[in-house]
Amino acid sequence: MILIIFVQDQKYQLLERLEKFFKNSDAKMTQDRYFKMCEQMGQEPVSEEIPPAWEDFPDIAILAINTFSQLGDKLAADIGYLGKDFTNLSYYMDIHGVEDKELFLEILTFLESRAINQSQEQLKREREKLKRKH
Repeated sequence: MILIIFVQDQKYQLLERLEKFFKNSDAKMTQDRYFKMCEQMGQEPVSEEIPPAWEDFPDIAILAINTFSQLGDKLAADIGYLGKDFTNLSYYMDIHGVEDKELFLEILTFLESRAINQSQEQLKREREKLKRKH
């Protein structure tokens, strides 16, 4: 039971770091930029605030991110982005020899959920902009 909780905690931390990585990437905040900002402000870097870098992630996370970008998108004209087309997923998993399928799928699900939410927010902003024009 303790091992299961420990593994779940590690997965949760990985997904949190991925979220932090993507938020910082969206804001164009890199480790170098963070360190320069701290230096300019005369502050010491805080380890919890340092943006994660690509190389901070385990191979399975990087593989999942790369696989996610290779999968096709499902779109609907009136709804927008619906998520990824996982038709060829088993093919990618076999080619890359993914062993921890559960973690791999959790990362893909996290990435898809994030992409859907971003798409919905973008559509919402565009609709609001159109409403203001009329």
